[in-house]
Amino acid sequence: MRLKLKKGQQKRLIKKFKEEKNLTWNNLSEFLGIKYGKLKSFFDETSLITEELYQKIDQERKFSKYIIEKKEEGWGKIKGGLNSPGSTKKIRKISFDEKLSEFVGIVLGDGHVGLYKKGKKIGVYCIRIAGDLKKDQDYHINYIKKLFQDLFNLRAKEVLRKKNNERFLDFYSKELVNLFIEMGIKPGNKIKNQSTIPKWIFSNKSYLKVCLRGLIDTDGSIFRMSKKDYKLIRINFTNHNITLLNDVRRAFLNLGFHPSKIINNRQFHISRQKEIKRYVEEIGFKNLKHIQRLKEFSPIF
Repeated sequence: MRLKLKKGQQKRLIKKFKEEKNLTWNNLSEFLGIKYGKLKSFFDETSLITEELYQKIDQERKFSKYIIEKKEEGWGKIKGGLNSPGSTKKIRKISFDEKLSEFVGIVLGDGHVGLYKKGKKIGVYCIRIAGDLKKDQDYHINYIKKLFQDLFNLRAKEVLRKKNNERFLDFYSKELVNLFIEMGIKPGNKIKNQSTIPKWIFSNKSYLKVCLRGLIDTDGSIFRMSKKDYKLIRINFTNHNITLLNDVRRAFLNLGFHPSKIINNRQFHISRQKEIKRYVEEIGFKNLKHIQRLKEFSPIF
């Protein structure tokens, strides 16, 4: 059973309970035995609170006076609501593995997690990957789309904007967006939210390597260090999210690389030629534009 409270009271109830228990959002979700994303949907009032959860956090029933309606489970789907086919598509059972780690890196680089609203209600759940119309064509079509299909058993929608030299891959799924919320990658502006690499990826070096590949393939670049010796090259990573920037640098350090210090709060690079060779051998590139540039600048690769 779901309970509909007067507007604002469900949010007030959860906030009051959180403050009384002096818990973080993650600790609160663990305490209540529900996923972080589901807890946030209750707090944001995009989902009606369950009767079971309500009884846990309002044992004295002080908020019972604000309950204006009770609804059976699944009432939203029965009614139709805003559950478009794209929003309700089911994803394959997720394994927290190398493939998911790489997709997370891609989303943190060129992706956007979105909850798009119709009025005051959420209408569309979407993850969008952006790229250059021509330079990222092979990477989008021949790599990311296949990776996504293997991971979630869903198809991506390709959007081309020739006037702006842009291409996008759109992935519509409520479950997928909620998965990213649960990993701490919130919808909206990644810089404002300071979205970064989830802790579970840091726990495994293999996961960390492929996540870095996704990040470098999207927000990385390769360039010559000097005009005098065209064979000397650098791998550069640029991002305006300082939390992500620090964590990507920390990831390289954890793997035994020696990245430069962060420059102007926006970038760092790897310059040691042995480490660039090691990156190519152990991590590599999947984005064809980087592979071609690497061969152009340094034929030894």
